[in-house]
Amino acid sequence: MTTNFKNLPPTVDSLVVILQRLRDPENGCPWDKIQTRETLARCMTEELAEYLEALETRNTAAMCDELGDLLMNVVFQAVVAEEEKDFTLRDALDNINRKLIRRHAHIFGDEHAESATDVVQIWEKIKSQEKDHQSRKSLLDGIPAELSGLNYAEKIQKRAAKAGFDWTSQDAIVAKLDEEVAEFKTALARHDEENADEELGDILFVIANLTRFRKRRTSEELLRMTNRKFTERFHYIEEELARRGIPVESAGIELMESLWQEAKHRK
Repeated sequence: MTTNFKNLPPTVDSLVVILQRLRDPENGCPWDKIQTRETLARCMTEELAEYLEALETRNTAAMCDELGDLLMNVVFQAVVAEEEKDFTLRDALDNINRKLIRRHAHIFGDEHAESATDVVQIWEKIKSQEKDHQSRKSLLDGIPAELSGLNYAEKIQKRAAKAGFDWTSQDAIVAKLDEEVAEFKTALARHDEENADEELGDILFVIANLTRFRKRRTSEELLRMTNRKFTERFHYIEEELARRGIPVESAGIELMESLWQEAKHRK
């Protein structure tokens, strides 16, 4: 029986059918047929970044679109896995369903939780009893190496904090940041570039720790906010220069700085 793809219902099963058709060895799409888990993983990373941008700018239409793209990438991974006879989408769904039920013992079991903190403690206790966690030799084991440097820093700091290796106050971390900045300045004054690089790394690490300690936003979120702010202000500079007929390359730092200050004070 021929499938009428244009009339498929909006379900995950329909998405699987579409992707399987695109992967058909004889009549599939030339691009989709050659994709691997590794190439798809790169696409998934890009789609996640686009969804996060839509989320942070509160663009709900884009959020809906990007979430669909992200879901497609997740299902695509499962379709390829099934082709290679490793596991199926049903297996992945079964795993996550069981995990959610197992780790929410305060909902589906005999544990009791009054707060989010209680929930985290229950979650961690149950995780520690699972097979893949029992094989870990260090509190820092099991953190994905593929995380960004800032995310990885926050993860290892959070793990260390669980063992009591943590700061007592935000002010203490700021004092440490001042110390690292002073050491960086000393390395610069000595023209010791290797040590200056090391101190810059320490500064980034302390900043990630300060962000983690504040428990408001992650370092990545804060940096994306600043990136977006810089982009918007630089766009203003470009637009103003274009309005005046001045090429960006020949505007000069003084004019560009003046326009930057204008951009900062715009409402």
